Amino acid sequence: MSDLTKLMDKLNIEEADAKADVLIRYMEKVLQWNEKVNLTAITDREEFVHKHLVDSLLCAETLEFTESSSICDVGTGGGFPGVPLAVCYPEKEFVLMDSLAKRIKIVQQICDELSIKNVRAVHGRAEDLARTEDYREAFDLCVSRAVANMRVLSEYCIPFVRVGGSFIAYKGADCESEIDDSKEAIRRLGGGETEIRKLPHLGHSLVIIKKVSPTPKTYPRKAGTPARKPL
Repeated sequence: MSDLTKLMDKLNIEEADAKADVLIRYMEKVLQWNEKVNLTAITDREEFVHKHLVDSLLCAETLEFTESSSICDVGTGGGFPGVPLAVCYPEKEFVLMDSLAKRIKIVQQICDELSIKNVRAVHGRAEDLARTEDYREAFDLCVSRAVANMRVLSEYCIPFVRVGGSFIAYKGADCESEIDDSKEAIRRLGGGETEIRKLPHLGHSLVIIKKVSPTPKTYPRKAGTPARKPL
């Protein structure tokens, strides 16, 4: 847990020890539920801390995160990166989205049990939720660690972001060609300047996209189409 508390201290997170304790309790509950429902492939606790808890907080140093008050996490799975960010920044509001009802129900139940009050877990496909009045262009920031090509992930995520907000995708260290290949799709969806912020010591990159114009009403396309026919 030392790497977790070190990072939290580096981020100047208030009451870091108490919040780290909540995150460890969240981990234990996820692993307990994981015996019944697939929430994570990572079951070693030390690996869980590094790959779920520490990794989730990587975007917290960005200006885009600091300046955001409403954040959605698309394809949250077991609650990452949304839950660790929510625990450390209780002044911000988080909506966690996932297409598997059973999984998202468990995430909400654990958050309720641990009194994580700034998380709302929502079941649905991104393509459907992004067309609703409640969620379309409703967030300052969208984050995602979902495993999808950037052309597909952009169509899932950019429609949730208000003009002037940002989308941050967690990617691997070598993602330049993937990002180059997605620039036209990002432009069509209303995205503008794209920054790749490398974190070589951690083997990660954060891909940061500014939302500069409204997403055309034709996007996202109907459920399943972005993955089958990427922009």
